[in-house]
Parts: sequence; C-alpha cells; structure tokens
Amino acid sequence: MGRQHWKRIWVGSAGNMVEWFDWFVYASFATYFAGAFFPSGNPTAQLMNTAGIFAVGFFMRPVGGWLLGRVGDRKGRKAALTLTVTLMSASAILIAVAPTYGVAGYGGALVLLVARLLQGLSVGGEYAASATYLTEASDPGRRGFASSFQYVSMTAGQIAGLGLQIVLQRTMSDDALHSYGWRIPFVVGALGAAVVFYLRRTMLETEVYEEDASHTEERGTLRALWRHRREAFLVIALTMGGTVAYYTYTTYLTKYLSNSAGLSKETATLVSFTALIVFACLQPLAGALSDRIGRRPLLITFAVGSTFLTVPIMTLLRHADGYWPALGLALLALVVVTGYTSINACVKAELFPTGVRALGVALPYAIANALFGGTAEYVALWFKKGGIESGFYWYVAGCAAVSLVVYVTMRETKDLDLARVKARAESSVTTAS
Repeated sequence: MGRQHWKRIWVGSAGNMVEWFDWFVYASFATYFAGAFFPSGNPTAQLMNTAGIFAVGFFMRPVGGWLLGRVGDRKGRKAALTLTVTLMSASAILIAVAPTYGVAGYGGALVLLVARLLQGLSVGGEYAASATYLTEASDPGRRGFASSFQYVSMTAGQIAGLGLQIVLQRTMSDDALHSYGWRIPFVVGALGAAVVFYLRRTMLETEVYEEDASHTEERGTLRALWRHRREAFLVIALTMGGTVAYYTYTTYLTKYLSNSAGLSKETATLVSFTALIVFACLQPLAGALSDRIGRRPLLITFAVGSTFLTVPIMTLLRHADGYWPALGLALLALVVVTGYTSINACVKAELFPTGVRALGVALPYAIANALFGGTAEYVALWFKKGGIESGFYWYVAGCAAVSLVVYVTMRETKDLDLARVKARAESSVTTAS
C-alpha cells in the first residue's frame, strides 16, 4: 500500500477507535454506575436496567444506519464519518454530566437514555461509513487486510476503555469510582471525539466514490437498496452469529467473569484487557490470509468453532478460578471469533455497488445488531436471573449455526473488485426491468 492509502486508513480507524471507546465504556463501567441511576436493590436487577438501556442504543442503530448510510452515499464517506463522531461526542458529554437517582430521581436515567439513543444513531452509521471507506481506500488485492483495521480500531477503543478502568481501579477507591470516578472515561471520550472531528474534516474522499458516475436521485435510497435486497438479507444472516459471539466475548465477558465466575472486578477487567490486545493483533493477520485464500474459509471456520465450542468454553469460564485459566479460555474464544471480525467489513462492502454501498452495509447490519448483538448481554442476564444461565450458551451456539448455513452457501467475494460489483448490479437491474 502507498503512503496515501495508509493515511486514509489511519484517519478512518482513529475515528472508529474513539467511537467504540465511547460505546464500550458504557458497558465496561456499568458495574460502577448501575446503582447511580436506579434504586438500590438486587445488583443483577440494576445491571439488567443498564443493560436494557444499552440494548436501546442498538435499536437506534437501524435509524442511524438508514440516515447516515444515506448521507454517506449521497454526500460522501467523509461527510458521514464527520457527522457520526459529532453525535458521539455529544452523547459522551451527556453521560458525563447526567444527574444521579439521588439528585433527580429517574431524570438521570432519562438523560442516560437520550445519550444512548444518540450513540445508537452515531454507531449505526459509523460501522458502514468506516467499512465502506476502508474498503474503498485500499488496494484491490489487500482489501481484507485493510478492512481488518476496522476491528483493530474498534478493539483498540475497548482496550483504551479497559486500560483507563484498570488505572482508575488502582488509583481510586471503590467508593470514589462508584461516586464520581465512572464519569471520567466519558469526559475523555468527548475530548477524543473533538480531536477526531478535526482529523476527519481534513480527510480525503475515496477515489472510488469520486469516480462513480451513478449520481442520481435514487442514490442512497431505500428504493435503490431494495433492488439489492438479496444482498441486504445476506448481510443480516451472516452478521447474526458473528455479532452475538463478539459481544459475548468482549462486552459481556468482564461482567460474566465478575458476576458468574466470582472473580474480582479487577481480575476480570485485566483478563478482558489482555485478551483484547491479542485479539486486535490477530485481525490484520487473518485479514491478510483472506486476501490469499478467500473470505469464506475464515467465516466457515468461525461458525464451526463457535457452534461446537461455545458451550464448553462458557461452562469452563464460569468455573475459572483465576487469571490464567480465564485468560486462556477467553483467548481461545476470541481466536475463533477472529474468523468473522477480521473480514466481515469488506465482505459486506463487496456485495454492493458504490451508489448504495454505505446504506447497503449500514441498514441490514444495524438491524442484525439490534436484534442479536445489542440484546446479547440482556439475554445472558435474563437466563442468569431465571436460574438457567447455560441456556445462553446454547443460544450463542445456535446463532452461529444459522450463520454457518449462510457461509457455506454464499459466494466468494474476494475476487469481485468494486467495478465488477457495480457492473453486475446494474446488469441485474436492467435484466429485471
């Protein structure tokens, strides 16, 4: 890759990192602020309340996917990426200043809800805008490698959040963290978003977008997307298993180790932090491998592994009695998940023509995340509260099994360069008419 390509990937990834830092610190610090916004009582019930608001953010993602996907296709990838980080900055500020239950009753929870709605809008468009930008900005033969940096940056954002949590845990008392310390990461996220906003204002648009000639009134519309409904439904199906597994072993892992396995919050956080560093390093390696052998082999490997290993891994994690056993199992799970995370961005982007690519990735992906990814933590806690926690393990495995069927039957996308995708799509539309 040339220097200009690396610069574009860096700018797109840096913004994605801040977006996901803000998104994930909500989940990683939930154990500290859950009691601040809801009446005292059962800790699991408080976590379910905050997890419910976390899930609400996911249900706004289809709206954000439609709105910001449309902006990305009609106004450009740069315009969409700048708008997403602006919304994320506003949401972080709201959470940082939200009043507690003791001060404003449920008013604080309402502010928290509004902030999560803004985050949902932002992330709903961020994923697609970033996936599209990274895919279009890379060399044709290295799209798998380049697009893998989306999950590198996403994971880097979570690592930064967990790293800050570790620092705060070691420099502040537990009472201070529950009282006001949990607000610090949201202040940091707002400041980081301001920096990325400046970077994205000066970023370059992709050549693929600028050279595309299909600038019509239907560009980036639902009507245009409906012409590619087969690809849209394919995105939903292939996302299902991957998003459930990803959020299980990243967002929910720290709570699971603390609330179910009985590890201390500090140990659980350190396990997640270490595992995620290794996970981030694996993404470019797997992405580069897909450029050589194709996308389907990696997707199939993930689905087979997740279908058959989820139940034993989660069962053993529940009985992990220390840092090293928990870390080993977490790493095994994340190695399996890498088969999906490293390449899913480019696979989805390669399915659509330029004029509807951002919307085509954004809306169906957001729908799948609202239904499966965003609810994963809440479903897990629901099973736990019902006394059948192992039911969640089978749920994750079942979702992976559904995606496995899709991966086995879908076509390979590695050799479909963006120009051919456009030509094939236009040809199918002409034939249909």
